[in-house]
Amino acid sequence: MEKTNNESKSVDNQGQDQDNDKHFSKIIKNKSNEENIKKTKQTKKKNVSDSVEKNSQVNNFKDEISKLNEEIEILKEEKLRTLAEMENLRKRFEKDKIDSIKYGNHNLARDMLTLGDNLSRALDAISSDEKRSESFNNLIDGLKIVQKEFVTILEKHGVKKIESINKKFDHNYHQAMLEVETDEFNEGYVVQEIQSGFTLHDRLLRPSMVGVSKKPENKKKEPKKAWFFLIFSQILVILNLSPIFIYNHKKN
Repeated sequence: MEKTNNESKSVDNQGQDQDNDKHFSKIIKNKSNEENIKKTKQTKKKNVSDSVEKNSQVNNFKDEISKLNEEIEILKEEKLRTLAEMENLRKRFEKDKIDSIKYGNHNLARDMLTLGDNLSRALDAISSDEKRSESFNNLIDGLKIVQKEFVTILEKHGVKKIESINKKFDHNYHQAMLEVETDEFNEGYVVQEIQSGFTLHDRLLRPSMVGVSKKPENKKKEPKKAWFFLIFSQILVILNLSPIFIYNHKKN
């Protein structure tokens, strides 16, 4: 009996041990499941955070790319502006260089005109009716040759005389010194040249001092008198009076 009791007790103990083992195994499985769940949650969180970081990095990278593109465009515009300014400076330098070559002797040429003026006055002062010796005539011929050579040298360096006589008055090239009453020209034409003017290439070196034509005062008043007499005659015709009779009556 004792053996059977012991055997039954041992069997019961074995059953309890097996139940305990099963219980422990379940607990272990539950813990492992919980750990797996935690791990999955952590991995999901990590994946979400990684994706957020990646998205933020991508956005930051796109922002940096857009900023770099803007800086590149700004640098391109600055480069083009600098190239344009350099081109303008180069053209301006070339123009200044050409102008300095063309007009660098402006003051010298203008002072040299006085020599030509004095030579012309000396030749104009010689009377053509006066009897002169052969040596004096040779001197005059020599002065004329010098004057011609002087004009040739001036033209060689771009100095040309302004043709003023019988030309319309132009304030850009002429300087009016007096008015000349004449019927041969319309008003505003150059009829007298007191001092010759010159240009240096396309610039004015010295204006021509000229006399400008002007209609005589009496000629200007005649048309007004004619119109007045015509109107007065028409009035007299209307009044049945003879203009000739009135004129003769006033004359007498």
